[in-house]
Amino acid sequence: MDEIRGKIESFLKKHGMFHADISIEKTCDSFVDEMAKGLAGPESSLAMLPTYIETERELPRNKPVIVMDAGGTNFRVATVCFKDQGDPEIADFRVFPMPGIKKEVSREHFFGTMAGYVADIIDKSDCVGFCFSYPIEMSPNKDGRVLYFSKEIKAPEVVGKMIGEGLNAAIVESTSSDAKQMVLLNDTVATLLAGRGASDGRNYDSYIGFILGTGTNTAYVEHNANIAKAKGLDAARSQIVNVESGGFGKAPRGDVDEQFNAASANPGINTFEKMISGAYLGPLCFATIRQGAEEGLFGQAAAGKLLALREVTTKDVSEFLSRPESADNVLGKALAGAGPDVSAVYYLVDALIERAAKLTAANLSSAAIKCGKGQDPCRPVCIVAEGTTFYHLKGLRPKVEYYLKQYLVDRKNIYYEIVSVENATLIGAAIAGLTN
Repeated sequence: MDEIRGKIESFLKKHGMFHADISIEKTCDSFVDEMAKGLAGPESSLAMLPTYIETERELPRNKPVIVMDAGGTNFRVATVCFKDQGDPEIADFRVFPMPGIKKEVSREHFFGTMAGYVADIIDKSDCVGFCFSYPIEMSPNKDGRVLYFSKEIKAPEVVGKMIGEGLNAAIVESTSSDAKQMVLLNDTVATLLAGRGASDGRNYDSYIGFILGTGTNTAYVEHNANIAKAKGLDAARSQIVNVESGGFGKAPRGDVDEQFNAASANPGINTFEKMISGAYLGPLCFATIRQGAEEGLFGQAAAGKLLALREVTTKDVSEFLSRPESADNVLGKALAGAGPDVSAVYYLVDALIERAAKLTAANLSSAAIKCGKGQDPCRPVCIVAEGTTFYHLKGLRPKVEYYLKQYLVDRKNIYYEIVSVENATLIGAAIAGLTN
């Protein structure tokens, strides 16, 4: 086994893909530097978008708020009320299709459909928290302008328009209700806020929102005094910043990463996301396996079967790591009877997941370092983590926590807790709508 493992490590080192050759300290230094540059202006791979949403305001009790969550294919609506002990009560919950998912729609149809979805609960609150998980440029009034649509939404007339303004106009036109006090935020910011609502008496020093699923992103709390590109802020206060961390462009990449990026749908965009997130990690493992097969890293028979595969997803990789000798997954089936080659592929993909974990830990460590909190173990930084890749990819989370303890706790004296909050986007949107 040592010989096989050594062969895999040598192959990964040669291609610049080996996790042990990554310095988490240097990666964090680069990440924090990009964060600072992004807060100052546009000369950074990290967008560092101000949200104008604060976390310090007291959460009102027994006051309902309307919440909306526009995700990929679904549009969820509900009302949320935080009871005397702070527990959220979700009512009127329903799921509708996202307008523009099946066919192109006009601006009027886009906003009119959304207004129709909340028509029967619109009089239950004057406040609306709207989790809108598409790229938006936020304004100080908590409204946001659509930069572009992802996730196959077809509504070109909405691009460049203010979401809250458009939705309010449709609500006023189609119902007897007045315009609402509306707060827009994305899913990562909502995830962060959900941690605050679920603290249950725990005293956290600050909060980080983190998503690692199909894609990845991070949000954290920053002092206004450090956000030089946003004018007119109260320097004594703080707000949530949407890092857009998938765009980090200074991570150490190997030549397979470069080839994989060049062949992707959007070369040069979100290169960090392509190293760690669920949409890309499985295909990146496959690209690395193919490179090894072409170089004679595996036996001839196994190499031929591996090269004949059409695709390998992150779910396929996770299933292989869970049961490497099972023919129920595409890698296990291709390697049936291949003996040492099964172990070789296992070592290879496990090493790439180790690398993803190390880079994820660098991402989270950078956010914790930049917020300047968490040095008292009794008041750690709360990392609210969401996403199937983080929680369900075999081996990823324990590897992330290994590097977080090794670097963030043992070397930087910054303490953290990772929590998961059920219905995080709805609860986070509710908190935003009630407190901002």
